[in-house]
Amino acid sequence: MKSLDLDVLAMMVAVADTGNISRAAEVVHRSQSAVSMQIKTLETAIGKPLFVRKPRSVTPTQDGEVLLTFARRMLALREEAWAAVVRPDVTGRVSIGVPDDYASSLLPAILKKFSATYPKVEIQVVGLPSVALAPMVKDGSVDLVCATRVKGLSGEFVRFEPMVWAAAPSERELWKEKPLPIAVFLPGSVARENAIRSLERARIPYRTSYESPSLMGLLSMVEAGLAVAPLARCAVPAHLSLLGQAQGLPEIAPLEVILARSSTSKRPPCDFLAEKIMAELRR
Repeated sequence: MKSLDLDVLAMMVAVADTGNISRAAEVVHRSQSAVSMQIKTLETAIGKPLFVRKPRSVTPTQDGEVLLTFARRMLALREEAWAAVVRPDVTGRVSIGVPDDYASSLLPAILKKFSATYPKVEIQVVGLPSVALAPMVKDGSVDLVCATRVKGLSGEFVRFEPMVWAAAPSERELWKEKPLPIAVFLPGSVARENAIRSLERARIPYRTSYESPSLMGLLSMVEAGLAVAPLARCAVPAHLSLLGQAQGLPEIAPLEVILARSSTSKRPPCDFLAEKIMAELRR
């Protein structure tokens, strides 16, 4: 009977979910080379390829899909076993505010793990821009806020999140157009301000072809090949291209991610979720 390392299976699931080795490495907090090596070692042990490698992505083979089904069940069972023994009586409710770009990338895996460990805790997620979340944490409308540091929103430093220019792979080289068509969040967004400041410093003319409070809105414009968007790197889907100085675009200042807490959040469920967020995102 061959053994299946659960940590390696977690890497396999991360690769399948992200469609990209480098993104999977960020999810499991390992180096890209370590993830790639472990997947290859697993394939060698099984004697079958688990993924089809493409230039920009990887997809599971038929055998990979079969193993993924078991891997997800085994990982879920591990979380359930942990939850059954560790702090099983924690109950209550936690509300957390988070902007779209972090809600789609940084928080899902954390919330899934937290929910498995504390199944009796109800979680409510409020998706709004960082500037809109600032007053909510002050008046206690939400317990926690994981967002970009903005005026009026203070909290504990979590990490710096790099910003990149995202574009759709196509023959049309949008980044060469003058003025540069950009899709940005609404005024008040730090990501927007950082990007525009970098363009102005580099004396690159631009035009705002699309504004939206929603990440999906910006991505739709990028995927249609109508604009490039300055985004947190963690929020860029694997099928889009990351642009930078090689394409003549300036570097953008990173975003400062913080965790803010309301005055009413001093209770175990909030404490445990805050600890989980800090531990996972600081790795």
